[in-house]
Amino acid sequence: MSFTRTLRAVGGAVVAGALLFGSAPTALADQIRDDQWPLKSFDAESVWQVSTGKGVTVAVLDHPVKGDHPDLKGNVLPGKDVEHGGPANQEQEEDHGTAMAAIIAGHGHGAGNSEGVKGLAPDAKILPVGLPVEVDDVPDPNSDPLADAVKYAVDHGASVINMSFGWPVLSEEEKQALSYAAKKDVLLVVATGNDGVGRLDQLTSHPGVVAVGAVDKAGKVWEKSNYGPQTMLTAPGTFIRSAASNKPYELANGTSDSAAYVSGAAALLRSKFPELTAGQIANRLVKTAGLAPGQEGMKLPDPHYGYGFIRPLRALTNDIPAGPKNGPLRIPKDAPSAGKDGSNAPGASSSGGDQASEQKDSGLGAGAIAGIAAGVLVVVAIIVIIAVRSKNRRNGPPPGGPGGYGGPGGPGFAPQQPGQYQQQPGPYQQQPSAPGSYPPAPPIQPPGQ
Repeated sequence: MSFTRTLRAVGGAVVAGALLFGSAPTALADQIRDDQWPLKSFDAESVWQVSTGKGVTVAVLDHPVKGDHPDLKGNVLPGKDVEHGGPANQEQEEDHGTAMAAIIAGHGHGAGNSEGVKGLAPDAKILPVGLPVEVDDVPDPNSDPLADAVKYAVDHGASVINMSFGWPVLSEEEKQALSYAAKKDVLLVVATGNDGVGRLDQLTSHPGVVAVGAVDKAGKVWEKSNYGPQTMLTAPGTFIRSAASNKPYELANGTSDSAAYVSGAAALLRSKFPELTAGQIANRLVKTAGLAPGQEGMKLPDPHYGYGFIRPLRALTNDIPAGPKNGPLRIPKDAPSAGKDGSNAPGASSSGGDQASEQKDSGLGAGAIAGIAAGVLVVVAIIVIIAVRSKNRRNGPPPGGPGGYGGPGGPGFAPQQPGQYQQQPGPYQQQPSAPGSYPPAPPIQPPGQ
């Protein structure tokens, strides 16, 4: 199909200057690490004693990544640039992809890697998949770069895909690609956007994705974080220090950064719990999410907060039942076999998000036909009963006891058990203390442990 949309990068603009490698004393170089307040809030040193993301590949669908950045070197695979062809780990003018990669899997540099930017999952691998930014950048107007990028990431070993951008309208091929990722048990993480509006685009709203908003140091939702009922989680997104391509570092605001932190947390969990499905990984993040003081008692999920902000250490260490394979994820209607064993989670929705509509049947379904047949049988039964009673008044009661052959109701007409065909509530409906439900998170410290 023709490429008729624009890739809308949602990373915040740079809000502070950068330091040059080799031009600053050690104290200043260490300031870069000190600026990474989310690592302190997460108690990252304790997190890394449990998991570092080793063995997990996170695909970053974005601008290509500067793979030789001192804080990333060795953690970035060649990948593919679907816009220009060739690998996506080469020198780039744009910073966005490099920033996301560093937040997820930067390892720092210097003695003991104590300097520079460190990601939440420093031993994870980054699979960069370059995407076009403007319509005019697409070399083939009949191509579908997002669909190609998602399929490439899935087929090249990614178990987490980070998409820190907006995509207003999805083509059928793109929807199929996202469903393909769900079938292959890949966790899809998408930023909600930075316009401060209560409207999420089709990519963010698509079933099977984890939509991520931004919070500040106090755990309060960032004022420019887009929101809606599809929001599942929040994560740090203000004054985020990250690596860059044409300068070593930048400081920015944005839900892009928040999504990258969730992707990093997912990498930690996929490394620690390789047997869990993507939905069960999301389940651990949701069940351990927190809310800022004053937000307790909020009905969850909230359009702004989702289920709350991530707390990676608790997600890694709390005793949490695995739960259904799809967890809190809504599964695309054409991906019924999501999960490692091909089974669908009990109670999981198969709706197509906010674009879904109720199916209408213009003909008679099986239920309607059965109802008509039952009505005919009832009429016949009434006629028979009248005839029998008329005969009984003349010849006495029939054999088999009151009501005719088989007792009350006659043969084959056992009464329906109460609730037999009633829709049972799904495991993710908001019910107080319901098994498998997601209760409001208890009040905690600002984002962290």
